[in-house]
Amino acid sequence: MHARSALFDLYGDHLGAHDGQAPVAALVRLLDPAGIAAPAVRTAISRMVTQGWLEPVPLDGARGYRATQQATSRLADAADRVYRRTERRWDGTWQLVLVEVPSGRAARGRVNADLTFLGYAELADRVWVSPFPRSELAAVLARAGATARTARALDVDPSPTSAWDLDALRAAYDEWLGGAPDLLRRHLGAHADPDEAAFAARFHLVHGWRKFLFADPGLPDELLPHDWPGREAAEVFAREAERLKPASDRFVVRCLSG
Repeated sequence: MHARSALFDLYGDHLGAHDGQAPVAALVRLLDPAGIAAPAVRTAISRMVTQGWLEPVPLDGARGYRATQQATSRLADAADRVYRRTERRWDGTWQLVLVEVPSGRAARGRVNADLTFLGYAELADRVWVSPFPRSELAAVLARAGATARTARALDVDPSPTSAWDLDALRAAYDEWLGGAPDLLRRHLGAHADPDEAAFAARFHLVHGWRKFLFADPGLPDELLPHDWPGREAAEVFAREAERLKPASDRFVVRCLSG
């Protein structure tokens, strides 16, 4: 687990209920059960400030860091997708995005990564597809200096679902289902403090689940096979995350209060 990813998880899953901010000492303490050492936490904080994800803020006389508006928007969208809070009805059409990217490998790589994160897939060169319009599309393109034209298509032959590697996604869900029970047992047994143990177990559970933000485009249920393992995986994740939440929240409050 990288410190930067762990900080995103921490701000997105735990600190939103605390004004999206925390003292440095609390950030270090909270990431210790995740296996992130203090120097790595501080280095990641510095980089995230430079990248516009965090901003310094004084908290009770100590140095702290708050999620920026850019980060808050991205984290809120990610949380909705992690916990499947929004059930969207599909109207049977597809959004096509014809992207014009400035020259340069870095700009193209950034656009590709961000569009994939939003749930798009590249159907053809510079033509991206999604069953739903994504609210962050304009912001993603603007950050990379790219532009795009969009269109809605009703009949696409063959089905655009082939643009996503659903076989690999199925295998990833099957692997996650097989490993989740052992992951929870391992972390629940690694800490004498039951609240810290719950926090560690839930933190790793959520961190592992977040990989599907980059892999699962959130296709409408009617486009997926009847035996799609993502349905069972989502039920298991929601049940275990909710079960561990009260004790995990207590640990967060303790760390924030010093």
